[in-house]
Amino acid sequence: MTTSLPATGRSRYTARTPEDLLAAVPVVLGFRPQESVVLLTFGADHPFHARVDLPLTQADADATAQTLLEPSLRHGVRVVAVVVLTGNERAGARAARATIRAFTRAGIDVVEAIRAHEGRWYVACGPRGAVPAHGVPYDVSAHPFTAQAVLEGRVTLGSREELADSLAPRPEAVGAVLEAVVALPGGESSVAVESRWAAALVGRHVADGTSPTDAEVARLVVAMLDVAVRDAVWGLMGRADADRHARFWTDVVRRTPDAFLADPAAVLAFAAWLCGHGALAWCAVDRCQDVAPGHRLAGYIAHVLTQAIPPSVWEPGAGRADDGVAGRGAG
Repeated sequence: MTTSLPATGRSRYTARTPEDLLAAVPVVLGFRPQESVVLLTFGADHPFHARVDLPLTQADADATAQTLLEPSLRHGVRVVAVVVLTGNERAGARAARATIRAFTRAGIDVVEAIRAHEGRWYVACGPRGAVPAHGVPYDVSAHPFTAQAVLEGRVTLGSREELADSLAPRPEAVGAVLEAVVALPGGESSVAVESRWAAALVGRHVADGTSPTDAEVARLVVAMLDVAVRDAVWGLMGRADADRHARFWTDVVRRTPDAFLADPAAVLAFAAWLCGHGALAWCAVDRCQDVAPGHRLAGYIAHVLTQAIPPSVWEPGAGRADDGVAGRGAG
């Protein structure tokens, strides 16, 4: 088997062995998944990768397979590989079998289906062939994919929980911003003035790679309660600089009190999606929806993530402030 994985950062990875797939999974996801089903797709105009929680019942396994199949059909995927990360052999086999059945019936070739746990990989279901029952040991710590990711400066976290924790509030920083909110000067400032100020602030810090002061974060997140201000900073992003925007908004989200968190978290989710970091985008969506369950921009981003819509559909400036939909053709 030789397949080219979806490009991540500057690289495209060519997988020839199960070990290559196992090395690629944390690189393309940005973390090392556990109790998960990972789908890697090939042969489409917009290949993508997806991770779902390991289903524990047959009904859930069938539903999970359909969830993975729908975007694959939409994007014309021709070939997939399935990697199940669990020590639960029965649940792993059930999930793999349901996925293989659904994709095969749809005319999509499943070139590999493996299960991995604690440094060994196994055939996920069906005949084992030459693979021993006790599995095959593997170690991807020095794999070329891992080395390339390090060379490109991409960080792989230990778990999705660790990634989510990277957006958790930092109590002292949140307290300092809250004090700055209380200290904001009174008086009216027009939406136009705040929009121009916010766009200039974000643009400067993103370009310089610097962190805003507590007073700047306070004024920014309060101003973003108006959707026009939110859209002014959101509209600054393009695919070329989305990673720098994601770093800026990650810092802001960690420091923002819950009362003002929804829009900064949603903007971070968009930036993360735009730079190809879907797992971070999901974590930001979760942070937003924790404080604002019906938030429309977060709902939009959840939709594009679920449907594996690629960032290439984004047209800067195509968003509509009246309904929070961002970009023509995106969903």
